[in-house]
Amino acid sequence: MRTTGVIPSRPKRRLWFGPGIGRLNYRHKQRLFIYGGLLIPLIYFVVIRILPILYSFNVSFREWGMLSPDKPFVGFDNYVTLLSDPLFLKSLVNTGIYVVVGVPAQLIAGLIVALLLQQVVKLRGLFRTAYFIPYVTSVVAVSWIFRWLLMKNGIVNALFIELGLGPQSFLYSPSQAIFWIIAVMVWQNIGFQMLIFLAGLQNIPKLYYEAAAIDGATGWQRFVHITIPLLNPVMLLSVVMASIGFLQSFTQVLNMTGGGPLDSTISVVLHIYNLAFKSFDMGLASAATVILFVIIFILTLVQLKVLGSRFQQE
Repeated sequence: MRTTGVIPSRPKRRLWFGPGIGRLNYRHKQRLFIYGGLLIPLIYFVVIRILPILYSFNVSFREWGMLSPDKPFVGFDNYVTLLSDPLFLKSLVNTGIYVVVGVPAQLIAGLIVALLLQQVVKLRGLFRTAYFIPYVTSVVAVSWIFRWLLMKNGIVNALFIELGLGPQSFLYSPSQAIFWIIAVMVWQNIGFQMLIFLAGLQNIPKLYYEAAAIDGATGWQRFVHITIPLLNPVMLLSVVMASIGFLQSFTQVLNMTGGGPLDSTISVVLHIYNLAFKSFDMGLASAATVILFVIIFILTLVQLKVLGSRFQQE
């Protein structure tokens, strides 16, 4: 048998991603990898967040009972029904109370703790950890612990009686319950606000305080004219995040009072939950969700406009 002495070349191996990508140089492949990695969270956000929001807009214009196969288009009927529903209006008022009382209280408490921790030299890490632990603790667990503490025959009332004070209704009082829920929410989020304010305080140059002290400025004057203005970017972030958190009040309300007594603590999100999973009326629930979305969107824009412009001026 005659041989030519030439070894036949192997057929070129085809890459699974095609010949186009294979011809890219290293820099283009690197950019492709980076943009691909950045695209995955974006796709996840669109699928998990944006598409359900758009779908809820569609559902809000339909009579969408979970037990009925027909989903007829009803226009704005769901919105008209909601705005004439006293319970939904009550939930709107209660949510406003959560925001108006809770946001300033949470910011003030977080700022005070941050200012105190800034003055502490020893055991600073211990105090910082102690204040931050509630933030990473289960909201359900915290809610049930405070519900147990604030029972009519709970520890707090027992302490009140020992001190000669009369027992309080706490979570069973229509005039007190909402403020106790706000207090629990504020307490649990102090650690997060503390960290934000500590980061802001550490970025303020000490040179400003030293110059003000030389000019004879008091501690209060340095706080008002140096600390507060230079903390504006941090405050803007804190106000927006705290407002969104209180507008979405749900877990604490559900576990501490269930919206009672006499619907005195029901929030919009809890009302949406009841409409969707107790009344099985997804149309009304989606309409309420859209209204809450619009409120959050407008409030956030107003806060960014007002506080943001103030920051730019300063």
